[in-house]
Amino acid sequence: KGGQQKKRKEFGEKRRRLVAMASAAVAKGTGMKKGQGEAHATLTSAQGLIALLDEDDDRLRAHALKQLDRVVPDLWFEVSSSIATIEALYEDESFTERSLAALLASKVFYHLGELQESLTYALCAGKLFDVTERSDYVQTIVGKCIDEYVKRREKAEVSGEEVQIDSRLEAIVQRMFSRCLEDGQLEQAIGIALDSCQLDLLRAVAEHGQFDKDLLTYALNVCKNLIVSRKFREKALRLMVDLYKQLPQPDWVVISQCLMFLDEPAAVAEILRDLLSKDADSVLLAYQIAFDLFENEQPQFLSRVSDFVEGASKAVAVKEEEGAAQPMDADSQDATPSGAGDVKQEASGAEDPSLDKLQSILQGDVPVKLHLEFLHSKTKTDYTILKNLKASVETRNSVCHSAIIFANALMYMGTTVDTFLREHLDWLARATNWAKFSATAGLGVIHRGQLTQGQFLMAPYLPSEGSSGSPFSEGGALYALGLMHCDKGKVIRDFLLQSLRNATSEVVQHGACLGIGLAALGTDDEEVFEDLKNALYTDSAVAGEAAGIAIGLLSVGTGSDKTEQMLAYAHDTQHEKITRGLALGCALISYGREESADALILQLCQDQNPILRYGGMFSIGLAYSGTMSNFAIQKLLHFAVSDVSDDVRRAAVMCLGFVMYSQPDQCPHTVALLSESFNPHVRYGVAMALGIACAGTGMKEALAILTVLSKDAVDFVRQGALIATSMVLLQQPESKVQPFRKRLDKIVSDKHEDVMCKMGAIISVGLIDAGGRNVNIRLRSRNGFPRLLSVVGLAVFTQYWYWYPLSYFLSLPLSPAALIGLNDKLEMPKFDVVSKCKPSVFAYAQPVESSGSILVGRAPTAVLSTTAKAKARQAKKEDAKKSSSGEAEKMETEDEEREKQQKEEEKKAEEEKKAKAAADATEELKENPTRVVPSQERHVQYLEGSRFTPIAGGSRSAGIVLLKDNEPGKECEIVSIPVTTEAPANTEPPPPEPFEFNSNLD
Repeated sequence: KGGQQKKRKEFGEKRRRLVAMASAAVAKGTGMKKGQGEAHATLTSAQGLIALLDEDDDRLRAHALKQLDRVVPDLWFEVSSSIATIEALYEDESFTERSLAALLASKVFYHLGELQESLTYALCAGKLFDVTERSDYVQTIVGKCIDEYVKRREKAEVSGEEVQIDSRLEAIVQRMFSRCLEDGQLEQAIGIALDSCQLDLLRAVAEHGQFDKDLLTYALNVCKNLIVSRKFREKALRLMVDLYKQLPQPDWVVISQCLMFLDEPAAVAEILRDLLSKDADSVLLAYQIAFDLFENEQPQFLSRVSDFVEGASKAVAVKEEEGAAQPMDADSQDATPSGAGDVKQEASGAEDPSLDKLQSILQGDVPVKLHLEFLHSKTKTDYTILKNLKASVETRNSVCHSAIIFANALMYMGTTVDTFLREHLDWLARATNWAKFSATAGLGVIHRGQLTQGQFLMAPYLPSEGSSGSPFSEGGALYALGLMHCDKGKVIRDFLLQSLRNATSEVVQHGACLGIGLAALGTDDEEVFEDLKNALYTDSAVAGEAAGIAIGLLSVGTGSDKTEQMLAYAHDTQHEKITRGLALGCALISYGREESADALILQLCQDQNPILRYGGMFSIGLAYSGTMSNFAIQKLLHFAVSDVSDDVRRAAVMCLGFVMYSQPDQCPHTVALLSESFNPHVRYGVAMALGIACAGTGMKEALAILTVLSKDAVDFVRQGALIATSMVLLQQPESKVQPFRKRLDKIVSDKHEDVMCKMGAIISVGLIDAGGRNVNIRLRSRNGFPRLLSVVGLAVFTQYWYWYPLSYFLSLPLSPAALIGLNDKLEMPKFDVVSKCKPSVFAYAQPVESSGSILVGRAPTAVLSTTAKAKARQAKKEDAKKSSSGEAEKMETEDEEREKQQKEEEKKAEEEKKAKAAADATEELKENPTRVVPSQERHVQYLEGSRFTPIAGGSRSAGIVLLKDNEPGKECEIVSIPVTTEAPANTEPPPPEPFEFNSNLD
């Protein structure tokens, strides 16, 4: 009773304050609103109507309620004084107009700001509450009603328990849904259906819209981006698969993508087999589906699809053999036994070329080869930049020395060009110990994708029997093999395992663990796990850290129960490096698991060890990767401001980028206040979060925050801001990048700059020009699904804070920004597309000689006076010799110089003419294959009447695109890009020719 009296007293005080304010407004002459009706246009007080509520006659009370309902928007402050009387009328069961009293009470509570009470009485009003009314009151209460209904439906869906929902609440939502259908607001109806977790309503919308493809596309995007519960998202995607199949022409590309998220490889394999058995266009579509699935970076899913396709093919072949072997009758069996055998042999030996091509796509051979050819042929890395970086850094500074080697690896990532390293072997040899380990690993980044000859390329550095090389170069070579064969390491799996078993040095074990973790990524191979566990149990800090990370890579995204063993050993060991490796490994295992990982997240976040809490932050970020989950964001923000460990706070802010990369525009607003934190670790985390979430977007809001952080007083904050800025500006127009290049130039050339900041600037130089200026960071595929390899690569890269060799994981999220068109033979036909914008907008950066970017001038060399006199005497002698030569020779030399100068002037004039023509052009023809950056994709179009058009429809302007040949009988020119992908057959030099030896000759 005391609580009720207190609540009633607070409510009375609030009402008196509102009444006073409203009375003052009326006294100032606000009067009545226009359009309220002549019957009460001059009514300035409701006291007379309120008095009628106390009458005994129900007709008078009903009349008063009707009139009060009309004037309550203007005179609610007077009506609120009699709210108890109105409530009593509703509670009086003998009163015939109870619903009207409930509606009036609802409006009064609405004006008093008590929305929950207002909703309760609106439900009691029944049909008198008109959801079609266009008033603020109705819109607000309907919104509150839908929110309440959605909240209860979500609770029932997530918990699996039966939740009681008021039938009146459901009736209002149903009426609102029907109103959306009647008004043609189908997108709002889809929102109501999905928010309230009612798939039957979603199906009703699709049927009402006659299965319009644009409508289904909108519903699919909502399912992928806005549904919080993974369990319900899977149900919704299964319904979307059914709805897409009911289209006149089913969109098999979208259906396959949904089935991939649902982890149904058998269904995808069935679609591919069915398409292969149809016409040529269907075969092309099957190839396109396979390429799109490869882009999602789910290697184990593709492996299972490939196995199902192969199994189905064998089953068909067996049936055909059995049918061919069955005798027609006894006579034919005796007469032609050899003929039946020949038929059987033909059936078993026949191979389907289209099936072989499909398998080569699913296994990654064709896409990797195409990307390798593109990056090799289109590399535009400016070699002078690396030379200037090398000249600008002191040779004794090992941190900057290693940073330049890393920058070189990024700039030539996947291009197979290692010219800089070959030409500066003496400079490279200064790398010792772990710097040598990293330098050798960089070769794996440069030669990434060389699946057939990777082991041959690294042979001089790999451990071998009978030779004892440097353990650092051997370990780095094993790490390089993993980077080279990332998630496609079947061919080197056994070699890496054997190297791990034979390794006696912890450095070699470290490289072997990282290599096998990358090569067997996501396979959850038990044999590999046992060997990694043995390396972990040696209790070596260096090998144990790599083993913990490798176990996470091996079982990434599986939600395996291996985390129990990992956490048990993490509590037993005394080495922080091992604990950190195991914590990160647990986070990798929880990748994409969402609610299924909550138990592991809770266990890690509540641990007393800050290193395990650090792993808990990454578990949240990776488990809810790209989901925009409110639960994950709230959890991370809580730890970002409350944990006692700086490492945990830094990781919490950083992992916001992993949760929010699906909607990068939301990240800058979320972390803006944190960027002003007094804690430098939090500010560093803000920089990396922006770099991860906004990578490749060039977002102004993110760049504004990063610009401030790049001038921070703390060196590692500036380092993180520079690296993050280069991630955001990746593949952006040069007009945006040019100021950043100048800033990097200033930092690198400043000898008084902090080493940490200079290291960040050097890495940024390499990243901004990564992959020959032809790659970008994409954490989501073009179909909107997360890319496993890219997310995992960035997560491990952030650990460079503790261990520099892990920075080479930054090569994993880098993928070609290209348009590669293929015909039915998976060859690149020669054809053009048009870019409807000025060529200069998305052109490559100019060489440093003309742009002045990262151009570091060398200090003048001191010249002694004795040296100057000696040079002067030598010059005088040479002049005397020249004067004695004939005049004819002098004239010839002058003529040659004049001709050479004239040719150079003509060449320069021609180049200026071409440059002027390019500047004036408003569009550009681009030949297949070509570089197409993300912001350029919307400008790229296929030429009208072109011979080749995308088989999947629409205007695919990036990625690997299968092309339909509209003139199949005509000869087609094929683009050939030679790249050495095979090791030479004989590496020994030929023997010398026969000769006679004479000992008397010197």
